[in-house]
Amino acid sequence: MRICRLSITVLVIVFSSIVAPAQTPDSAKKYFQQGQKSFAEGNLEVAFEDYSRAIEISSRLDHPKQIKFDPIDAVNGFDSAAAVTVIDPFTAVAYTNRGVVRYKQHDFDGAIVDFNAAIRISPRLADAYLGRGAASRVKGNLDNARADLDRAISIDPRLAEAYTDRADVRLETGDFDGALSDLNRALAINPRLAEAYYHLGYLRLLKNEYDAAMANFDRAVQLQPKMAPAYHGRGTTWVKRGDLDHAIADFNRALELNPELPFTYMNRGLVLLLKGKDADAQRDFDQCLALRPALKSELEQRIEIAKALRTLKP
Repeated sequence: MRICRLSITVLVIVFSSIVAPAQTPDSAKKYFQQGQKSFAEGNLEVAFEDYSRAIEISSRLDHPKQIKFDPIDAVNGFDSAAAVTVIDPFTAVAYTNRGVVRYKQHDFDGAIVDFNAAIRISPRLADAYLGRGAASRVKGNLDNARADLDRAISIDPRLAEAYTDRADVRLETGDFDGALSDLNRALAINPRLAEAYYHLGYLRLLKNEYDAAMANFDRAVQLQPKMAPAYHGRGTTWVKRGDLDHAIADFNRALELNPELPFTYMNRGLVLLLKGKDADAQRDFDQCLALRPALKSELEQRIEIAKALRTLKP
């Protein structure tokens, strides 16, 4: 049965503890704070509009002009923000936060555009590199992601989330030792970083260290009870241990928290198939493909394997 890591990237929101420069209009600060509140409440569309108003008020577009930029920016793309004339660095923070909103909306190209703008305005804003690295990682641009995460760490060596995200990239490229080093570094900085335990769980799972994997997923859930991918990981570990009932319970919980996890539907469906609940399994397979049609071939192969395993049962 497929073990799939569901990427969970931590993007740092710069909260209202930031002291906006005196020249930032009060109205821009107000929209920025409203955006934070809307984001915390899960209202991404309103947060997007609030951050957009903060950006509009605190910056203006000029005619295009010659700008010096890092070569990695050329790879990641540009937009009209290349012509931004900054009233104050507050604008970079607003772009970063709007990029986070776009990331959460799965608009990864739009997120990169906003992170690019933030970096042009404030080239040492580590959170913007963190965000751009996360978006590049999701788009499969691992070299770009790694470069941005390296940059974030060089700017802020105590940015624990950057080590966690870089560990995710390293896991994807098979660098288990490098991933372990990054995760240990993240936990040394922040021992309560649930995402680091989540990634450690998958690292242990990939190495068939099931007891250690379970302990790490348990810790992730303890620290962040609503982390859906951690329940997915723990459910997958139960499958590897042969405990299908506990696996289903964790897959159920993951989907209660986030009903848009195609691999969780796949794995739960395969477990249900092994238990002889074909109709329930088919509903999960249908939902999996509705969310991710490209999984059709892989899913069909997994179903055949599960059916073959079922015939071997006494």
